[in-house]
Amino acid sequence: MTRSGFSRTPLALALALAALIPVTTATAATPATATAATPATALPSKQYRIQDFIDTVGVAGASFSADESRLLFSSNKSGIWNAYSMPVEGGEWTPVTRSTVDSTYAVAYFPHDDRVLFTRDQGGNELNHLYVIGADGKERDLTPGDKLKASFEGFSHDGKHFYVSSNERDPKVFDLYRYASGDYARELVYRNADAYQLGPISADGRWIALAKPTTTNDADLFVAELGGGQATKVSAHTGEAMFTGQDFSPDSKWLYYTANDQSEFAQLRRVEVGTWKHEPVQKTDWDITDNYFSHDGKYRVVAINQDGSTAIQVFDYASGKPVALPKLPAGEIRNVSISRSEKRMAFYLNGDRQPNDLYTLSFGGQPKQLTRSLNPAIAATDLVDSSVVRFKSFDGMAIPNILWKPHQATAQAKAPALVWVHGGPGGQTTRAHSAVIQYLANHGYVVLGINNRGSSGYGKTFFAADDGKHGREPLQDTISAKKYLQSLDYVDPDRIGIIGGSYGGYMTVAALAFHPDEFKVGVDIFGVTNWLRTLESIPPYWESFRLALYKEIGDPATQRDFLIATSPLFHADKINKPLMVLQGANDPRVIKPESDEIVAAVRKNGVPVEYVVFDDEGHGFSKKKNQIEGYGKILNFLDTYLKGDGAPPRTGQP
Repeated sequence: MTRSGFSRTPLALALALAALIPVTTATAATPATATAATPATALPSKQYRIQDFIDTVGVAGASFSADESRLLFSSNKSGIWNAYSMPVEGGEWTPVTRSTVDSTYAVAYFPHDDRVLFTRDQGGNELNHLYVIGADGKERDLTPGDKLKASFEGFSHDGKHFYVSSNERDPKVFDLYRYASGDYARELVYRNADAYQLGPISADGRWIALAKPTTTNDADLFVAELGGGQATKVSAHTGEAMFTGQDFSPDSKWLYYTANDQSEFAQLRRVEVGTWKHEPVQKTDWDITDNYFSHDGKYRVVAINQDGSTAIQVFDYASGKPVALPKLPAGEIRNVSISRSEKRMAFYLNGDRQPNDLYTLSFGGQPKQLTRSLNPAIAATDLVDSSVVRFKSFDGMAIPNILWKPHQATAQAKAPALVWVHGGPGGQTTRAHSAVIQYLANHGYVVLGINNRGSSGYGKTFFAADDGKHGREPLQDTISAKKYLQSLDYVDPDRIGIIGGSYGGYMTVAALAFHPDEFKVGVDIFGVTNWLRTLESIPPYWESFRLALYKEIGDPATQRDFLIATSPLFHADKINKPLMVLQGANDPRVIKPESDEIVAAVRKNGVPVEYVVFDDEGHGFSKKKNQIEGYGKILNFLDTYLKGDGAPPRTGQP
């Protein structure tokens, strides 16, 4: 199956904080035992407004046109995400979509003409539909319906068909449909009666890989014939292990997959279709997270989660030899997409001071930079580099983190600090450009992005260390993170707060409720505060991993008392520190009533509470106007209650 050029990410088993911290990262040679951030050499020449940071242009994705003269990509240049195209040698952007209401994301050019596929939901409700812009320039919804969710799954090798998953038949499961590229006639080619997670499809259109999670640490891998064939389990193992289908070989004879049954980290192996014989392919000291082939199999692309960064490798498939990637001055390569002719590739450059910029490269030639995303009003020297740091938690477990140190923080001018908790629970704080964290650092806040136990990327034992312990041991890691920050001579030990989104929002409010004297303030961004409500109201399309989520967090039918004991809402009377809550009204994961209730409960304590609701957002804030308002208000709140004396917030946006 031909990839569109856009990352193919499986539906998360968690509540991810995608809007604030990138979950894919740049490569970096980072010392794993670093204990402090790189010393600053100069103060920032300027403190910037939040508008300046948000005026940095977001760009994502890359799909080559049929003649490979243009690239299709997504950008929030207009203030909201839309699809654009531009020449592969650089030049003016041409808007492909012009939405002013709902964020719209490019999917792919058609392989043999310049029709375009794109996707959008409605106000952040995550019910994405797939659309086409035809030769007449008109939009057409290829997946009409009121309640369904649909996703593009790739083109057939010859380009005559494309695959779409949809839960229109049953809201709990995703079936696979094959559409004709010409007239969009479709047929059901895999009826997903057993609620598998759909995986890659072979180039000959015969096979599909399927996953069946049993816990968040254990998933089996299957291969089935399209058109009704039985699913064959290909992941025999003992104990818990994660098996993930990556891609079929170009000749459709092998399924390449990753698995961590033989070590702490996911290794790359392959299984021969039909004989079900397994062979090793590649292993490293970190998780191999992605493996995919170019259109005719000339190249194999690999991504490795390397201590909070993503290392990209490209191999010549026939010889197995690595392909040299260009050396670039600032940032690291990620998100490689290879053209159908296999003569060109597109990729992104990203780093702490370098937001995503799109490049193209003709193999054997020099890279061409197509975008310059950083707002020219911002001097890159005023931004900060992150570093990997580790500390020992209360029980001696080593906890990895990403640390951002402001230029102005010194032993003589101690800075306030924040423990930043990622989403998940199995997410990961990574090294990459983050506008909001750079904004906070620019205004003098130390930010420690904690990867508490249960975070991904550090081995399966570490990943499983939070199971059934939420609100307890992982929360204790945040207390140890505070103590680590207090050990840094440039941090004010009495001005440390906690912030996070989604699961990180849960950890934030849990810290204030269960350890009310530890943190001076908390900022909760669409966080869970009532596990009973969240687990009983999860979207129906999470059915494939609902039981795995129950085993991770707790079963509302059988562990009600435990979930009440670990839900901050039921202990809100203990919260005595200022709290800020941000929420999207259309969030299908952490619904608005959950935030309404925690705000009302904490206000009864006479504690300062600021509540910000966006009527046109879901689980993450995608529109620039909302980011400017939300992040600006976060800084006002922190300046008032963490850095300042608790006086009423000043007016206007910083």
